[in-house]
Amino acid sequence: MSYYHRNNKKNYQSSRKKMSTKRIDVNQFVKKATISTKEVYQNVNTFMDFSLDPKLTQNINQLGLINPTPIQDQTIPAGLKKQDVIGIANTGTGKTAAFLIPVINRLINEKDAYAIIMAPTRELAEQIQQQYRKLAQETKLVDALLIGGMGIMPQIRQLKYKPEIIIGTPGRIKDHINRQSLNLSQFNIVVLDEVDRMLEMGFVEDIKAIIQLTKPQRQNFCFSATLNSSIKSIITTITNDPLYVTINSSQTSENVDQDIVKYSDNTDKINKLHDLLIQNNTTKVLIFDDTKRNVEKLATDLSSRGFSTDSIHGNKSQYQRQQVLQRFKDNKINVLVATDVAARGLDVRDISHVINYSLPQTFDDYIHRIGRTGRADKTGSALTFINQ
Repeated sequence: MSYYHRNNKKNYQSSRKKMSTKRIDVNQFVKKATISTKEVYQNVNTFMDFSLDPKLTQNINQLGLINPTPIQDQTIPAGLKKQDVIGIANTGTGKTAAFLIPVINRLINEKDAYAIIMAPTRELAEQIQQQYRKLAQETKLVDALLIGGMGIMPQIRQLKYKPEIIIGTPGRIKDHINRQSLNLSQFNIVVLDEVDRMLEMGFVEDIKAIIQLTKPQRQNFCFSATLNSSIKSIITTITNDPLYVTINSSQTSENVDQDIVKYSDNTDKINKLHDLLIQNNTTKVLIFDDTKRNVEKLATDLSSRGFSTDSIHGNKSQYQRQQVLQRFKDNKINVLVATDVAARGLDVRDISHVINYSLPQTFDDYIHRIGRTGRADKTGSALTFINQ
């Protein structure tokens, strides 16, 4: 990691530590899941209605996709017309396919089209690549994944094949630009996923610098869970007459039953966590703690108590993180302890509980943490430990 990026990361972490969790009203952690009959979204299109390349349509059919989600239904037609799109949508709304489908279709049909997709975390970038490869099977498109935590030389070799699509994190993409292993002068499609998180992580200048190296006449897709003035000021400078699509902009997931757990001291805290984990309905649990050291200690403590547990945090290599995440998805472990590195980009649909063993720094962090449960119209639970 370069000196610039180390300092950038330190400044981000320092600024985060200065945020006082006391500003968060604990009452915001208490909310019953809303069980109500929602108005059913009336699709304008099916996937068959879109004028897509036959191979892409075949891949969509093989994935069992018939009706687009609301954000896909509204975004894909504009994307196919090469219009800029700004999507405001929570996690789990299908936004990845909303930009991938028009991007892949254009890459198939235009030999001079090249796309770069930027995401805030390695995990999210990897998940985008996984979904991309399912949608782009047998299209002969070449992709490259540029993320930290992995050797840079294999990535340099990937880039020599002149991939039509690059997926990565801003820091590693900037490293390749500085090494002159990446030339973006022919790239005319830019996708920014989870813009709000990338701005929080201090990637603003990196993103601006990267985009300036792409073609001035380009198509832009920008997706974010929120749209405050800072995010809007960045987005509007890089887009041209964009279509705004807003889906499910409510603050918290209506499918998540939220409550607090009061404890008196550390012994009481771990014992109450133990009691929660042995309940029958606690089937797959994601636990958030504040530091890498605390995550490792808690994972060790829970393992010694007989729970099938592992951990994920920034000190683990990308390969180790991939292995742990896959074990969690495959139910080989049912308790995963993590730092906020897992608050975004973690797509595991059957998580029954999210437990905030430490308080989140901000309420936005809380929203993204609990968004890991209650997915795909299932009801989940979120519990936050409070020192009484």
